[in-house]
Amino acid sequence: MKLVVVSAGLSVPSSTRLLADRLAAATAGPASAEVQVVELRDLAVEIAHNFTNGFPGRALSAAFDAVTGADGLIVVTPVFSASYSGLFKSFFDTLSVSDPDALAGKPVLIAATGGTARHSLVLDHALRPLFAYLKAVVVPTGVYAASEDWGAGGLDGRIERAAGELAALMRGLSNTAEPAGREPEVVPFEERLAALRTAG
Repeated sequence: MKLVVVSAGLSVPSSTRLLADRLAAATAGPASAEVQVVELRDLAVEIAHNFTNGFPGRALSAAFDAVTGADGLIVVTPVFSASYSGLFKSFFDTLSVSDPDALAGKPVLIAATGGTARHSLVLDHALRPLFAYLKAVVVPTGVYAASEDWGAGGLDGRIERAAGELAALMRGLSNTAEPAGREPEVVPFEERLAALRTAG
């Protein structure tokens, strides 16, 4: 399986990338997944050009292919003005223009970093609605890391829980393949979420 991490951190080193790496490490083992990281900082110019000419450059096109071909996604953004960053939103805007169903049914773990815990609501008021609109399956637990969370035990617990939920969805989707000629069993989204909450 393939796990793709989309990181919108701007600095080097970046707390956003650090959180992305910790989430990827916690997910990859249980999901038996190969990890690929997409750094949006490196794609900023091509994203801007895509808005003006309608065509993705070579690197941006490769990032689109990675995201659409993934079995699961981890998306992490820094918080700007109480919401996701413009670069983060622009990437998914250009992706959805290129392929409106690129994320349909795809398991996604949402995460964000910020300077204060007051911005933790960004997960449910900005990120979750965005990916619901893009038809992704967003795992129940999102992960927000404020400056004071680094090194705290609570962050480790949230990372493990969210990673476990994403890994379970990825494994579940990979096990639903049916032999040729048989229709796959459709499990309602509400039932999958209830099973994850029970398991957690």
